[in-house]
Amino acid sequence: MNRVVITGLGVVTSLGQDVETFWANLIAGKSGVGMIESFDVTEYPTRIAAEIKNFNLDKYADKKEARRMDRYVQFAVAASIDALKDANLNVKTDTDPERVGVHVGSGIGGLTTWEEQHRILLEKGPKRVSPFFIPMMIANMGSGQISMITGAKGPNTTSVTACASGTHSIGESFKMIKYGDADVMICGGAEATISPTGVAGFCALRAMSTRNEEPEKASRPFDTDRDGFVMGEGAGVLILESLEHAQNRGARIYAEVIGYGMSGDAYHMTEPDPDGAARCMAKALKDAGITAEAIDYINAHGTSTPVGDRSETTAIKRAFGDHAYKLAVSSTKSMTGHLLGAAGGVEAVICSLTIKNDLIPPTINLVNQDPECDLDYVPNVPRATQVDMVMSNSFGFGGHNATIILKKFEA
Repeated sequence: MNRVVITGLGVVTSLGQDVETFWANLIAGKSGVGMIESFDVTEYPTRIAAEIKNFNLDKYADKKEARRMDRYVQFAVAASIDALKDANLNVKTDTDPERVGVHVGSGIGGLTTWEEQHRILLEKGPKRVSPFFIPMMIANMGSGQISMITGAKGPNTTSVTACASGTHSIGESFKMIKYGDADVMICGGAEATISPTGVAGFCALRAMSTRNEEPEKASRPFDTDRDGFVMGEGAGVLILESLEHAQNRGARIYAEVIGYGMSGDAYHMTEPDPDGAARCMAKALKDAGITAEAIDYINAHGTSTPVGDRSETTAIKRAFGDHAYKLAVSSTKSMTGHLLGAAGGVEAVICSLTIKNDLIPPTINLVNQDPECDLDYVPNVPRATQVDMVMSNSFGFGGHNATIILKKFEA
């Protein structure tokens, strides 16, 4: 079986639209959350989000192509092109395109396109609905457009598992390379649901923070005063390669992927079950062939919801036993917001950089730690320490759980 390494990273987030800016802002403990500006939120209980401002696809695709992409697809394409550039890899000229695959997940897909075309249907009738409505909206079109633009002709698919989508996409890509179905995978997640319907839907669930007067302090995982998640948007994409393929072309390696676990709660539509998350982490440890004590840091799902943060804390303690109290755990959603299906992709980028830089990003806004959340959450400031092994968790509505494990690369 092949060893699998990470050779390229790409992000589009409210904290930065390139990896260097994104990492600098993350380590500085900056929040990407602010007032929603893309539509009128006067009547909404939640009026804040981690919105991406001044995004421009022009340097990635021509304007005609861009008009035929939903916003989430645009994010996916931009992050993928940047990740390939970071990996110094041209799919068409540097390798066999039939051995390069794409697996970019999205929890919801083209919600903004759906809203716009539904408005046109109601106001102007069915004949005015765009012929591009369906191919712009469907959740697999991120992977499809990336393939068409880059020339990747290998395995091409999409995970749609709510907030676990990005991590499932990376985990499945890891397996494809491990078992020889591809040499390279472009993988991660993309999402763009900061829209009237998207925000209204999550408001109706009472899942989001209403701390509208202090947007930067609204996402506060593991804090006693947390009152819900803050929605984000964007994309996080990684280039995975077999070690042999990467070494043959002299690629720089950020980290190695060594484990992947997945499980189902079989419990509730929206409420998590700590047993499912604990089993997922245990499966990832088993897949990696390591003990719990080997993990140095967990990038938590950590959404800032009252139930979710307690559940994940319980799950970590069940999976790790006494070692849970020796781990560093942080939630970078405190800065990025919750990117739903893109969260796992962005957080895998963060984990890669954490290993590369031996620097753990903080959980900001952690002022009064919840007594039921009693682990080391790296509060408010980054921590410089040797980081050899990292776990990243993602849990989605429907009881979908995904965990990946990365380690510092050793030849």
